[in-house]
Amino acid sequence: MNGNLIAKKHTYAGLFMVTLANLMYEILLTRIFSVTMWYHFAFMAISIALFGMTLGAIIVYLFPSYFTKEKVHYHLSLSALVFALLIVVSFIMHLNMPHSGFTASTSTKSLLLIFVNYLYIAVPFIFGGINVCLALTRFPDQIGKLYAADLSGAAVGCIALICVLGITDGPTAVIVVAFLACCGATLYAYEGAFKILLRGSIVTALLFACFVIINTVFVHKQHPLIQIKWAKGIREEKPLYEKWNSFSRIKVIGDPQTFIPSFGWGLSSTYPADNHIRELQLNIDSCAGTVLTAFDGNLNALEHLKYDITNIVHYIRHNARVFIIGTGGGRDILAALVFQQQSVVGVEINKDIIETVNGRFGDFTGHLDTLPNVTFINDEARSYLGRQKNTFDIIQASLIDTWAASASGAFVLAENSIYTVEAWKLFIEHLTPRGILTFSRWYYKDIPHEMYRLTALATQSLMQSGIQNPSEHIVIVKTLFRSTFYYDPSMSVGTILVSREPFSSADLTTIENIAKKMQFDVALSPRGAIDATFEAIASGINLGELFRAFPINITAPTDDSPFFFNMLRMRDIFNRDLWDQEVVRINYRAVVILGILLITVFVLTLLCIIVPLMLTAKNALTKNALPLLLYFACIGFGFIIIEISQMQRLIVFLGHPTYSLSVVLFSLLLSMGIGSYVSQDIINTFKNTFNMLLLLILLAVLVAFGLLTPVAIDEFHTSSSIVRIGVAIGILSFLGLFMGTAFPIGMKVASHRSASLTPWLWGINGATSVCGSVVAVAIALASGISTSFWVGFVFYTFAFCSCGWAIKGRS
Repeated sequence: MNGNLIAKKHTYAGLFMVTLANLMYEILLTRIFSVTMWYHFAFMAISIALFGMTLGAIIVYLFPSYFTKEKVHYHLSLSALVFALLIVVSFIMHLNMPHSGFTASTSTKSLLLIFVNYLYIAVPFIFGGINVCLALTRFPDQIGKLYAADLSGAAVGCIALICVLGITDGPTAVIVVAFLACCGATLYAYEGAFKILLRGSIVTALLFACFVIINTVFVHKQHPLIQIKWAKGIREEKPLYEKWNSFSRIKVIGDPQTFIPSFGWGLSSTYPADNHIRELQLNIDSCAGTVLTAFDGNLNALEHLKYDITNIVHYIRHNARVFIIGTGGGRDILAALVFQQQSVVGVEINKDIIETVNGRFGDFTGHLDTLPNVTFINDEARSYLGRQKNTFDIIQASLIDTWAASASGAFVLAENSIYTVEAWKLFIEHLTPRGILTFSRWYYKDIPHEMYRLTALATQSLMQSGIQNPSEHIVIVKTLFRSTFYYDPSMSVGTILVSREPFSSADLTTIENIAKKMQFDVALSPRGAIDATFEAIASGINLGELFRAFPINITAPTDDSPFFFNMLRMRDIFNRDLWDQEVVRINYRAVVILGILLITVFVLTLLCIIVPLMLTAKNALTKNALPLLLYFACIGFGFIIIEISQMQRLIVFLGHPTYSLSVVLFSLLLSMGIGSYVSQDIINTFKNTFNMLLLLILLAVLVAFGLLTPVAIDEFHTSSSIVRIGVAIGILSFLGLFMGTAFPIGMKVASHRSASLTPWLWGINGATSVCGSVVAVAIALASGISTSFWVGFVFYTFAFCSCGWAIKGRS
């Protein structure tokens, strides 16, 4: 008929398998990099994957004489097989390379090592990009259905990775991904009848499958054949126990029979140094940690918990009902028992931590979950509490944070959702009249920025709860700067106490007496403050002016900007005066890296556009390609910005990183695939006028989504998990149906102008997605998640105009 190639069922299935493997590996790398490196570098895994695929598309565009129509099935099969093999090779290289140490250094040497690491990690994605680009550009009459297979594979990959990591560990999951890519190569080779490639793909797939089965058996026996060797620049010691899941890796180290000095976040210097107990360390992604304390029922052996500043609240509230946010190894549970509190409810987001503490090491920890006055809940604390009618006398969180990347992306951390004004208002609402909310955080000597921000959070939450004089409701106590536990001698620990009622004179006197006895300092109370800044924040007067004048951002975070740990303003990311101060530590280096990455991906995106243009300058077909270039660039920016903004927004709503990943990505990608599939015949039948109408409907749907989503979240935020997931799926699926039409519409218009342009345009779409993934986070950090979403909408508006321009220019 028109001479175009026809894709058969094996091509659809092969594309499905390759994109499934591609997205699984992309997300898996954020998991692995969070262990081996740092969460802000883990975020770069997304960008490097997208950029590798973009390079693959550019290669297809620049070498049309090699990637011919006649050889498309051969190249599909070969690129899928090479993609699978290079996944394994590059990952093994990564395992054997030491990475940045504790300081997460931004030195030239450190950045060079990071660059080399990402260079070989990107290589497999280049071949993945070649594969997907060929599949989406060589069969123009079926672009809608092929794009549906692409998106459906990616959607299933989101769920598949969660399942795989529930069965085996991270390194083995990499081999699973390679196996799936081999399956895609086998399907392609079968359709093309390439016997050598078919045999090679089958043999390789079988070898990978055998290794996965054998190694998974060894993983369950805690003797894996491949494992992480370097974590954040430090050689990993063999753990007693290791377990991976979709958003963390936990490991337990230590000797259960050895007595060691008692662990404490903020132990008093008066505690006898020669008192030793048995403890084990539980690490999350090789950085965030907690301890498992040996407990045989004798509470007298746990006297050290009375000397920890995190537990000072128990001295002023007795016979209390206690709610623990983040049970970890059970220290806060044990503290409540030592102080003979009435009951304890502990909520832990990570089910594997609960199982490790009470199951695997239950004999060591005393099976705390079997005690009659102790209840463990596997849930996110905020969403769980929002569904409860019960109130508590104490709500406690002791240094709840992590430098680990969640599965949803490195700047989307579940713990941030408990450090917002909305969260603290909820906590205050669930206190009894005499109840106290207590959080402990790091206290830096020169600028105690985390405690300043906690004070701002407490002040604004109290004021929005109807309390007009918040200073009477806030107390902060800190340890001295001389503990050997801290990584930095300028760090100590501070504990903030926020009371629903004003602190009584008896409460304040008790706190002062305990602080004097334990050699703690009272940094803030209704009777005075250690410095003027604490006093000014707690007063609640002229806070806007105070925050603007402060060198870093200590404004109280909100659900729209839930980035408690990122206090460096975007305008200061290259201010070296701040880099050298205590305020710039691990989380602040993350913003610096984000700034460097933003510049890098912007330059690389321009190169992806300019270099192919320069190399094909004599080709007349590129002279009138500007409207198409703008169209694909805009939908690349628009899609990724909207996707990331919704992950950031819904992780607060859904209350769990796994839910955010599976619900947002799966619902959005699958519904986009359905929209692309359904629109195939419509696009071919109604041509240009109806295509523009589809894009106009998409803009209307985006407006409705942007306006109604915050309302839906506010209406259902206290509903059960099932209801909240259903609401999220409903609103995302409706949006995805129309977003899925934008790419096939553009490819159809481009294929009518020149089929040779389509690989380059696909590459531009990928390049701008790389840039957009960083831009989305930068906008959210600087101005909020809502702003990020509306910027995505603006890009889709420009895409609509560009499509009209392209159609008009062709008519």
